[in-house]
Amino acid sequence: MLAKHKAMLIGSIGAGKSTLTNSLLGREVKAVKTQSLNYYDWIVDTPGEYTENPLFYKNIMATALEVTHVLYLQDATNQKLIFPHGFSSGFNKLAIGVVTKSDSERADVNLAVSQLKRVIAKGPIVITSSYKNEGIQEIRELVQLNSLEEMKEYANNNYSANIIFA
Repeated sequence: MLAKHKAMLIGSIGAGKSTLTNSLLGREVKAVKTQSLNYYDWIVDTPGEYTENPLFYKNIMATALEVTHVLYLQDATNQKLIFPHGFSSGFNKLAIGVVTKSDSERADVNLAVSQLKRVIAKGPIVITSSYKNEGIQEIRELVQLNSLEEMKEYANNNYSANIIFA
């Protein structure tokens, strides 16, 4: 991946940020609880507390200055939405919604997608399973794009069931 493209992953505690990071980087490492910002190649993995506690929003805002894309993760097994409505509009970065844990028996993918549509005004939403490697390549390719229009074109021309454009 070109060094100029960097992505920050944000989401609730246990949403699958570290597991997704490992999948995106092709690493087979067991995910552990993230205690601080972790920088890996083109990815910044953030602690879930940064998203769940508004006192940490300044940390997210500062870190966003270092990246080109922000990935908003919604765990398909968790009905609670932790992002405020329209949260992505606070960042001048390309937004990508990511539904995690879509392979779980408890997953409600439709609910997770509708929740992400409230967070991201416009942009792609990718349905993923890190364990089945679903949606992973789509995220890698989206992060290489430079505009919302390019991401929309990618979503419209990609025949994957794992990607929609909101």
